[in-house]
Amino acid sequence: MTGIRTAHQQDASELARLFTALGHAASEDEIHARWRAWHAAGNIGLVVDGTNGELIAAATLHQTIVLHRPRPIGRISALIVDPRHQHRGVGRALVERAEQMFREAGCGSLEITSNMRRTDAHAFYVHLGYELTSARFVKTLA
Repeated sequence: MTGIRTAHQQDASELARLFTALGHAASEDEIHARWRAWHAAGNIGLVVDGTNGELIAAATLHQTIVLHRPRPIGRISALIVDPRHQHRGVGRALVERAEQMFREAGCGSLEITSNMRRTDAHAFYVHLGYELTSARFVKTLA
């Protein structure tokens, strides 16, 4: 692992590969098409470089201000470690970096979204000190 860095639009191909592995099918063109608006909304990505131009992990970060909380809320909306590199501390390092960034930004809490079927990820988050506090209900809008 060569270290954590901020993601750039040039990482689109590798981000698409990682998101697809996570179960969110995405193409390089789709990442490029959404990048400007996503980044302009204050979102950032963190990535970990591997060898030969591959990314071994990525996390997408967002913060939001809500009326019912005194401080902004940080959110990791996606976290993926390439299966070939799991169980080596890469995911933990990404979460710790996100915590540091959100703390410095004045956030009062950090949420991590995770699909209900990803029980292995849930155990990982609990191990890092997170607790399941709420459910999220989703409806696809046509």
